[in-house]
Amino acid sequence: MQNTVVVTDLIAVGLKRGFDELLSFGVANGSSTMNSSTPTANGNDNKKFKGDRPPCSPSRVLHLRKIPCDVTEAEVISLGLPFGRVTNLLMLKGKSQAFLEMASEEAAVTMVNYYTPVTPHLRSQPVYIQYSNHRELKTDNLPNQARAQAALQAVSAVQSGNLALHGAPSNEATILPGQSPVLRIIIENLFYPVTLEVLHQIFSKFGTVLKIITFTKNNQFQALLQYADPVNAHYAKMALDGQNIYNACCTLRIDFSKLTSLNVKYNNDKSRDFTRLDLPSGDGQPSLEPPMAAAFGAPGIISSPYAGAAGFAPAIGFPQATGLSVPAVPGALGPLALTSSAITGRMAIPGASGIPGNSVLLVTNLNPDLITPHGLFILFGVYGDVHRVKIMFNKKENALVQMADANQAQLAMNHLSGQRLYGKVLRATLSKHQTVQLPREGQEDQGLTKDFSNSPLHRFKKPGSKNFQNIFPPSATLHLSNIPPSVTMDDLKNLFTEAGCSVKAFKFFQKDRKMALIQLGSVEEAIQALIELHNHDLGENHHLRVSFSKSTI
Repeated sequence: MQNTVVVTDLIAVGLKRGFDELLSFGVANGSSTMNSSTPTANGNDNKKFKGDRPPCSPSRVLHLRKIPCDVTEAEVISLGLPFGRVTNLLMLKGKSQAFLEMASEEAAVTMVNYYTPVTPHLRSQPVYIQYSNHRELKTDNLPNQARAQAALQAVSAVQSGNLALHGAPSNEATILPGQSPVLRIIIENLFYPVTLEVLHQIFSKFGTVLKIITFTKNNQFQALLQYADPVNAHYAKMALDGQNIYNACCTLRIDFSKLTSLNVKYNNDKSRDFTRLDLPSGDGQPSLEPPMAAAFGAPGIISSPYAGAAGFAPAIGFPQATGLSVPAVPGALGPLALTSSAITGRMAIPGASGIPGNSVLLVTNLNPDLITPHGLFILFGVYGDVHRVKIMFNKKENALVQMADANQAQLAMNHLSGQRLYGKVLRATLSKHQTVQLPREGQEDQGLTKDFSNSPLHRFKKPGSKNFQNIFPPSATLHLSNIPPSVTMDDLKNLFTEAGCSVKAFKFFQKDRKMALIQLGSVEEAIQALIELHNHDLGENHHLRVSFSKSTI
């Protein structure tokens, strides 16, 4: 069933109802429509809008309330950018409301799930987002839509690298002749680690990144980043200079480099040439080419910027500022090429203190015949230290997992929700519970509740641990470590085969035979193998360490 609505007449009348409900009323002039597959309520029911209406089913059209009256179209669009392509926008500033249409329902669901535990802000004011009961937003013939359409076109152009940012002064939008495609990036207030992958994910939104070199100079973490085109470097500098990567710290200071090209010798965690996958990994400490060292006075050896960095980074992302702000958000979010391998936190929200939300996850759609508290402890422990696990006594396909803090809970949720485990698609959301209660003495539990607070298997107890830099999404390739000298490739391949895995490839690290990569038949196989074989006793007082790898063999 489709409902035809004329928005302009409703605005003129100035009805005092939520705009999402106003769209449910048919009006004679049929120039513009919003389509809905949901039957509409009558006028009396619409009065329940103020918080009483049950939530709508997912839709790619989102209803935004409490937007500031002076907010720009670009700022509203920026709320949706990290989650996918924004295809349409309808603003009703007089009612402090707006509608945002995403390219897919999946992108809209991700956006709503993300903003549910932590309220986004525009111009320091909280904004509330929910699904609209309409499935499509049509604004072709509406008046006052020129600004919205211009903002949408500007966003599309920026993503494709063809236009300056919407709202930028004309003098800033001018690309100087001979301008370098190489940016020099300085990270100020480096309270949490910033990896090469994080930089790549952030800057890739503005164009193709060809090469990155990171180094430390004058006790500051710095990077050189080369785009395919100077235009991309220009847009990135305009949008990102002065932004915080993490909440209230790790500030980006960006300038154009005097270099016009970077010469990368090694592909590792300090430098990367994305056009040369054949480069060796070196010893992890690649040297700068002489021209680069001369340009920046950098030492011959690039030192690690991560020494002493402790704990998980809190919220990741860029606060909503004037003009077009493009926040970085965790999770695999499609068109912006934001992959969760680089991100270890969540969006910074202006005015928010600490990490909102709680540390307990509700995990649903588990296989009740195969899942155990220990299995959930091992799996979720890849993304944080699990303190307690409780599988529901009367509904064993559901479980509660308590992480060490809210940020770890968010990280685990972003990486694991939607992954297949024992034939079922796991779902993880933030729970309403603040802690997982242990069973009372004498209470029947069947071993479904476990306390892992003091487990020696926690990966992140040690401040500054390298594990903080090696958090990647589930993949078919696993990283193995702590392998004793007597264990051979066949031993390890047989171990995984006996666990029910199909081994596709295997490779020991050339310079450190205590580590290896093993590629299995699917991501699901790798997840199950990690659960079963992490901490497996290999003899000689060696227990196998298993984690997901960003590499392939």
